[in-house]
Amino acid sequence: MSEPAKLLNIGPKSAAWLRQVGIRTREQLVDAGALAAFVRIKRAGFRPGLNLLYALEGAIRDCHWRDVPEARRSELLAQADAAGATLPPRRGKPMPPAEPVRTIWADDSAHASDEAHDAHRDDEVRGDFGGDDDAPSTSHGNANS
Repeated sequence: MSEPAKLLNIGPKSAAWLRQVGIRTREQLVDAGALAAFVRIKRAGFRPGLNLLYALEGAIRDCHWRDVPEARRSELLAQADAAGATLPPRRGKPMPPAEPVRTIWADDSAHASDEAHDAHRDDEVRGDFGGDDDAPSTSHGNANS
């Protein structure tokens, strides 16, 4: 068991990440430690979850990641949080905030009919049904009342 892909808890994606950061054998993983390997993977630009941290610890201990003692998991989590604060900021431009969805029409006739439909719908919501706003209201009841 010298390849990370053959270690307990380490799947093909995790093994590829480990190879990318220079950890190719179990001995190299043991020497680096779970936290250092996890931080190296994050610094390389990958986005590992905490399960990888626990999986690395399990691989070092030769046990399933769920069998890593809760106290050790809490310790690793605290150390990972502290190490995460020292990581450099993400590279690249930050994503802009989401904007409202806009419809782009390829055909003006489809756009015009949809606008007319939307205007009619807006009138219904307000209670306007095409009448003149300045015209006096008329009563449809008995004229004598």
